[in-house]
Amino acid sequence: MLFRLGFLLLCGLFSAPLLAATVLQTFAFTQAGEAKYPPGFSHYDYADPRAPKGGSITLAVVGTYDNFNRYASRGNPGINTGTLYDGLYTSSDDEPGSYYPLIAESARYASDFTWIEIRLNPHARYHDGTPVTARDVAFTFQKFMTEGVPQFRVAYRGVTVRALDDITVRIEAKKPDKDLLLGLLTFPIIPESFWRDKKFNEPLSAPPLSSGPYRITRWKLGQFIEFSRVKDYWAADLPVNRGRFNFDRMRYDYYLDDNVAFEAFKAGAYDWREETSAKKWATHYRGRNFDNGSIVKETTPNEAAIDTRWLAFNNEKPLFHDRRVRQALSLMFDFEWMNKALYYGAWQRASSYFQNTEYAAHGVPDAQQRALLEPWRAQLPPALFSQPYLPHKTDGSGYDRASLLSAFELLKQAGWQIKHRRLVNDKTGQPFTVELLLRGGTSTEWALPLQHNLARLGITLDLRQIDSSQYLRRLREGDYDMIATVYGAMPIPTSSLQILWHSDYITSSWNTARVKDPIVDHFVKQIVAHQGDPAALRPLAQALDRVLLWNAYMIPMWYNAEQRLAYWDKFSHPVRKPAYSNGLENWWYDTNKAGRLPASKR
Repeated sequence: MLFRLGFLLLCGLFSAPLLAATVLQTFAFTQAGEAKYPPGFSHYDYADPRAPKGGSITLAVVGTYDNFNRYASRGNPGINTGTLYDGLYTSSDDEPGSYYPLIAESARYASDFTWIEIRLNPHARYHDGTPVTARDVAFTFQKFMTEGVPQFRVAYRGVTVRALDDITVRIEAKKPDKDLLLGLLTFPIIPESFWRDKKFNEPLSAPPLSSGPYRITRWKLGQFIEFSRVKDYWAADLPVNRGRFNFDRMRYDYYLDDNVAFEAFKAGAYDWREETSAKKWATHYRGRNFDNGSIVKETTPNEAAIDTRWLAFNNEKPLFHDRRVRQALSLMFDFEWMNKALYYGAWQRASSYFQNTEYAAHGVPDAQQRALLEPWRAQLPPALFSQPYLPHKTDGSGYDRASLLSAFELLKQAGWQIKHRRLVNDKTGQPFTVELLLRGGTSTEWALPLQHNLARLGITLDLRQIDSSQYLRRLREGDYDMIATVYGAMPIPTSSLQILWHSDYITSSWNTARVKDPIVDHFVKQIVAHQGDPAALRPLAQALDRVLLWNAYMIPMWYNAEQRLAYWDKFSHPVRKPAYSNGLENWWYDTNKAGRLPASKR
């Protein structure tokens, strides 16, 4: 999650009041408050510095891949190819919004964040032994600006990154902009020697020169990738890495279907699995290897900010311009029945875009939120001001007549009527037909009940399941009506909200709902402008949450109330787990445990 958040921050904007700047020095940066770990810390609390190195782990991926460039504008990149490069700084998985030195060694900066000067660690190296230089940092920024996604160029227009000497780089903005500059701290530093004559937005058919703890050593496009630990990795003993990245080999095998992948796991074809299907967890994780302890099942409550699942309308489509239409379709999503009949009650209903945080909108708006929302009262649903937002709740029978009648009334008000058992538009006579785009190989059992419920309204829902490469292309082009999406956990509302919701970033593949709403734009801009001001951020984020929820731009689906892991009993991990990741980077191969397994499963 934090890697995805770090990359989203690359596209952030922040406006701060002009202050008389002084020059400061720092070990770590934070978005707000103080960093958890002080200068000279030994290791992250969730890592064990005594963890042994060695062994291997095999994992599974559903889908396919065709190249090794995570930043290409076309193609389907291989799993974890974004982690091949180190950044100037890295984040920890047990606190939000902090950045600790990786390639960087130290920094000085203007107190108003108009500039940062970063001194690189002189020991930083690429895998061919060449040093990582300030010139590489400047080159990377220019590559992103000239050949990266358009949103990056928009966000960083006017920013300069230049090498002052071999190991000192200066990042400068036209105006005070803390969040903008912090967003650059984690972007991957690519080697100029490798990329000088290559297009950064084009796919790579072979792995690039990189700098991280692992390099790709074996692969077969579309079938598997093997990462080998770099045993002379220059940063292995830095505090941010100590006790982490312990496996000598990490292999990812690709499967076209998750059911096939699960059977392969039970047979010992791969070692470790995070289960997202509550039904599988309740009914399929059984048998001799589970009973005798060869496969371990482990659950951990999810109490921190968490990824939530939503069904996004493509709000650019005329079909979804009327809020009443979106509301009507939302009423037909029978979470209560699905959760009981399909998922053994394992899901919690998503109810906020800031789930499990203080920024989630609860109850009715308080005085601060009302003051922020009042100028927009005429354009907002009246209920927003007087009622708490709660996702629609059915009777759980699978045939909720009240929901059906309410949905039909909304559609009637929006200009739709039933003719010959089909819902058609009053003016055009066009039938209501919508396509739900689905990634091939993933579970679609929840989509069939929705299709059935919409058919009761006379709506045709076509389920279109396509392979990963086609799916990514259509996602990037906005070529869909509806799409299931994961809304990444957001412990703090950051400038990444722009590429999720702001109309300036409508073409961002992160902006799955493709909303163009001046009220949403306003609150996103205000959140960006008040980064570092917790007292202002809380009511602003809660107000934005209400606007998004009451406008029904997405249908809330669910989130995992617990993390579910299953693995062959040949690994160990620290007692303390990180709050914001599954923590696999901190596990290690346990030779004593492995010795108790059959030779074919070790």
